[in-house]
Amino acid sequence: MAEIRWTEEAVRWLQDIHEYISEDDPMAAQGVVQGIYEKTQILKNFPKIGHAYKNEEKGEVRILLYGHYRIAYIVKPGAIDILGIFHRALNVEKYIKP
Repeated sequence: MAEIRWTEEAVRWLQDIHEYISEDDPMAAQGVVQGIYEKTQILKNFPKIGHAYKNEEKGEVRILLYGHYRIAYIVKPGAIDILGIFHRALNVEKYIKP
């Protein structure tokens, strides 16, 4: 079972998502954030469930979908690092820097 680790940047993305949605609906914001978190927990047992994005020196970057969001993560031996949470309209390539 792999350990799930959140990068500081990924935590900031999640906070930004929460703040943005909260402006209109605080309950929905909590639900989205909770849903994203729960989706990442699948990676503990199935680290390669996401779409293969690219190979880097540090590991394999993959994308896991959740609603309108893409969860970018890198698979390392014994660990999964969550790199960021991106709305599907954003160009992931601009932001992913493992």
